[in-house]
Amino acid sequence: MAKSVPAEIPPIGHRAGWRAPASQAAADTPPDRGKESAALELRGLVKHYSLRKGRRAEALQGLELTVGYGEFVALIGPSGCGKSTVLRMLAGLEEPTEGEVLVHGGPAATLVREHRLGIAFQDHALLPWASAYENVALPFRVAGRPVDRTRITELLRMTGLEGFSDARPRQLSGGMRQRVAIARALALNPDVLLLDEPFGSLDAVTRRRLNLELARIWTEQRITTLLVTHDVVEAVLLADRVAVLSERPGRVRHMETVKLPRPRGGDLTRAPEFHEVVDRLTALLDAGSGSGSPRAEHGAGRM
Repeated sequence: MAKSVPAEIPPIGHRAGWRAPASQAAADTPPDRGKESAALELRGLVKHYSLRKGRRAEALQGLELTVGYGEFVALIGPSGCGKSTVLRMLAGLEEPTEGEVLVHGGPAATLVREHRLGIAFQDHALLPWASAYENVALPFRVAGRPVDRTRITELLRMTGLEGFSDARPRQLSGGMRQRVAIARALALNPDVLLLDEPFGSLDAVTRRRLNLELARIWTEQRITTLLVTHDVVEAVLLADRVAVLSERPGRVRHMETVKLPRPRGGDLTRAPEFHEVVDRLTALLDAGSGSGSPRAEHGAGRM
């Protein structure tokens, strides 16, 4: 396991509020955040999309969700229920038709402008002509900050890419490209990490390996994280809580607190208590879709 960056030596370009590794952060007293009750707050979200001939599609209706500081929450639900729309609103890429989106008590645009929000999508969106190192360095250049070589080297090591820093995306496997995308999202020590099906296009074996890698990284970093996924197993393995959305228009119809111990490794996925949670959430998804047949396999969980 890669060593985490020492808490007493923040990375170059750090800012106030930089997180210590979990070993220290767990022992520290949580900061007083005043009136802010949660890192992410979605209040009464409604989202309509205009269609041709005056028609409209209703993606979200009255959605309520909060994510605490340092919490990992996963969103699952049927295709088209508005999961990615929620993520795009938190990233400042879309505005709600009604309702309020708060990130650290203010508009999402504030964290985006201050480069305190990391995003990784299913499409890794790496620069094809740039090396893995240069792709991870990109956020520093966009933010106008000195490139922190120590931080980049640490991230490449943390994501299992040590020795591939000079490789171009075409020279990397799909799983390795997604690791570069995750490293890039973490480059500036973001306060919030948004993940939209980051491993959705990968085969089941590679996806499982990267799930375990992400679980380990999150345990070290403890970044407030919201994950959108179709994979029930992935959600239960990674999250503190799993929000189940209804069919469109999406709303939170169930919130599952995952009480399984951390750190979570591969052995946990074979435990009866793990499958009990997976089966319960899968049944909720099946009931919501009106289908009586299973829609998620324990090995992959795709829907």
